[in-house]
Amino acid sequence: MVRVRTNVATKRRKKRVLKSAKGYFQQRSKRYAQAKRTRIKAQAYSYRDRKVRKGEFRKLWTVRINAACRELGITYSRFVSGLIKAKVAVDRKMLAELAVSSPAAFKRLVKIAQENVGSIAAAKPAAKAKK
Repeated sequence: MVRVRTNVATKRRKKRVLKSAKGYFQQRSKRYAQAKRTRIKAQAYSYRDRKVRKGEFRKLWTVRINAACRELGITYSRFVSGLIKAKVAVDRKMLAELAVSSPAAFKRLVKIAQENVGSIAAAKPAAKAKK
């Protein structure tokens, strides 16, 4: 039986791994075994962080909207609640963009939210005072 030689395949595989590890720190980009381990970890982090990034952006948008709302005298939760009650369907990404780039449009949305939150707050009975 003829012996199978894997020189070409091995060299190609190692070359592919080292090429993908280009730019890694010190020996992680030069030694095959370390490059392979590092690349596996890097791909795992990359996959995980693509999911994490979405949550981080949502937090950023919330902070921006909250800051813009506070300048106009309303809290973030009341603002969002008012928009929901007014049936205004604008996602947080667009709200954050409006808050930064178009303050006049954002101010109109805040007024809409305040009108709807105010009507609900007025309808609730006042809390009894303690004696």
